[in-house]
Amino acid sequence: MKKKLISMLLCSAMLVSLLAGCGSGGETPAADTQTDAETEAEAGTEAEGEAVSDVTIKVAAIETAYGSDMWKEVCEAFTAETGIQVELTTDKNLEDVIGPSMQGGDYPDVIHLATGREAALTEQFIKGNMIADITDVLSMTVPGEDALVSEKIAGGFTETSLTNPYGDGKTYLAPMFYSPCGLFYNAGLLEEKGWSVPTTWDEMWELGDKAMEEGIYLFTYPTTGYFDAFFYALMYSAGGPEFFNKATNYEEGIWETPEAQTCFDIVTKLASYTNPITPAQANDQDFTQNQQLVLDNKAIFMPNGTWIVEEMKDAPRAEGFEWGMTALPAVEEGGDRYSYTWFEQAWIPSGAANQDAAKQFIAFLYSDVACGIFAKAGAIQPVLNISDTLEGDNQMFYSIYDNGAKAAMGNFAAFDAIPGVEVRTVFFDPVNSLVSGDITEQDWIDGVIAGSDQMRANLK
Repeated sequence: MKKKLISMLLCSAMLVSLLAGCGSGGETPAADTQTDAETEAEAGTEAEGEAVSDVTIKVAAIETAYGSDMWKEVCEAFTAETGIQVELTTDKNLEDVIGPSMQGGDYPDVIHLATGREAALTEQFIKGNMIADITDVLSMTVPGEDALVSEKIAGGFTETSLTNPYGDGKTYLAPMFYSPCGLFYNAGLLEEKGWSVPTTWDEMWELGDKAMEEGIYLFTYPTTGYFDAFFYALMYSAGGPEFFNKATNYEEGIWETPEAQTCFDIVTKLASYTNPITPAQANDQDFTQNQQLVLDNKAIFMPNGTWIVEEMKDAPRAEGFEWGMTALPAVEEGGDRYSYTWFEQAWIPSGAANQDAAKQFIAFLYSDVACGIFAKAGAIQPVLNISDTLEGDNQMFYSIYDNGAKAAMGNFAAFDAIPGVEVRTVFFDPVNSLVSGDITEQDWIDGVIAGSDQMRANLK
């Protein structure tokens, strides 16, 4: 969804004051100031889900296209279940609303505000070590249910730098509303031809050869910008989270490893199976024509997101067309398959007054009751079997993590501006030239290494 632009100067001024007055200034997040005895005592009450009727927590949530009514319903349901009262604040300009009170040391107990916004409030709290450790929430019982929180959240969502930003094995941000990405295709075509969806890249190449015999290309893409989600999932498939984290932080030598070579080889080979008209149409004006190639059975797969259905709802299509979506094939038989996902985050400021009750609230966000309320507004929680509650194409799209796929999350680290050097221009735009034959695989690799070196030298 589109994010509201917020004044960077106003936010920075507020955060300088926050960091000076409340930040720990250390290399690790601020520790809980409670004694062990106090923690153990509370663990026997609030942490186990018992109602604390005399507690009122403050919840602040960004208002997006999903609206604010869903948050009101969830808060009411939480109070009915636990007895904990909730004072809710929602606003499209949430940073501006909660900023002044936080300057005075009055923090919300729970904040739902994702990374990646222009104001970068969440990132500033992360950098200032001002977000509470919520690892124990994963072992809590969901209020009103028998399941643990960790048993509800889909695999991979709590194993990423977006939830574990300090690399210390602990979770600080709770994964929220998500949208999976993957390879989209015409399921009707594969059924008609008797072709199976490939589960490995070797099977993908076999399908490509079969399709070419009938004049159908294996692959296309809307624009090279769509290779971000594709390439992120591919990096996870080739080397797991460890390789992904090193690569996205531009570790020296990372692009000369076997894992990196696997990624380069797969994309280069895929370029040879790509409909040759793709590069000419891979721009912001003509990208839907590349998407149309899939609807017309002129290409089988394309990387995309769940929004594709709405985007192409009025486009003509081949007889029997039916949307299909799959995770990226595994690098080898039995290997992990990944689907990239965007998701939001909820977190607890380390200065929050009611952290135990706040943790109960976060645990409740994964309850069947809360997930149902959110889903009615179109906000889908990253919980297992959520697809069973959905209808139509969404049921198929969101079942991708129930069918063995793991969630790939994260992106390249930010760096100070470098003239002519951007993540897309270095990593993804060269795919157009690979398809057209204007560059070689080694040309691409050399450019990635050179660009990555510059990015590493200018990390924020």
